[in-house]
Amino acid sequence: SPTAYLTVPRGWEELANALERDAKLRERFFARMRLFFFAAAGLSQSVWDRLDRIAEAHCGERIRMMAGLGMTEASPSCTFTTGPLSVAGYVGVPAPGCELKLVPVDGKLEGRFRGPHIMPGYWRDAAQTTACFDEEGFYCSGDALKLVDPANPQLGLMFDGRIAEDFKLSSGVFVSVGPLRNRAVLEGTPLVQDVVVAAPDRECLGLLVFPRLADCRQLAGLDDGVDAATVLASAPVQDWFAAWLGRLNREASGNASRLEWIALQEEPPSADRGEITDKGSLNQRSVLAHRAERLDACYRGTAPLLIRA
Repeated sequence: SPTAYLTVPRGWEELANALERDAKLRERFFARMRLFFFAAAGLSQSVWDRLDRIAEAHCGERIRMMAGLGMTEASPSCTFTTGPLSVAGYVGVPAPGCELKLVPVDGKLEGRFRGPHIMPGYWRDAAQTTACFDEEGFYCSGDALKLVDPANPQLGLMFDGRIAEDFKLSSGVFVSVGPLRNRAVLEGTPLVQDVVVAAPDRECLGLLVFPRLADCRQLAGLDDGVDAATVLASAPVQDWFAAWLGRLNREASGNASRLEWIALQEEPPSADRGEITDKGSLNQRSVLAHRAERLDACYRGTAPLLIRA
């Protein structure tokens, strides 16, 4: 019965599943609990909301969920959510002693950090060290940040995606991957586990969708003996995902956010192929690279389990 519990977002998802069905576990887990914490990747609002509901039902109140923004090079964090907000995407304010500046890069603001917690450089790699520090000695994180409220900066910062994940369409239109991906996953509760936004230098946007197969089976009314492709091709599942695509496109403002298709992936992401990072999050570039033939078929309109807008 811990007083504080920290795990990666996938761990919180699995724990939420267990807590919802196991009363004995709830009694033990919440007996002394005062604080939740996640790290390594972003926690979806849907999992966050489930944890809030479980805690409210069992304890009569929510348990504060905290996080931060950091990297190995910052040993390991630069910000913490000690500010007043408690929502997905909020990364808080800089830790004591940490300097932060926001630098315009490709239409976003990159977070750059300086302080005693930042490493002096990469071991025996002067070129990489030079590339990762700017002229003022700030570490270039590659993380895009934005102020919660530009008129009230002390409220802190929101995560705004990875600079390196963003790309341009063949038309030259710039695509901001992080917000689009986050909105798709949040709107896709409970059937969407994660998505990959496709694809650099193509004429339009699509999504490779990794569904939650157990929830899709339940929606389709099919048992565990039915293969994944059949489950995902069932009419109830296809109808649900078509409606989800429609909801996403209602908020689209142009080619940079309108999705022309989604493709359900019956094969989950593979850690062996590098599609899942050590932290348990999707490696967008690796998924696109390893599923290049499937991606080509999506743009030709011949891929299986393809749903067009």
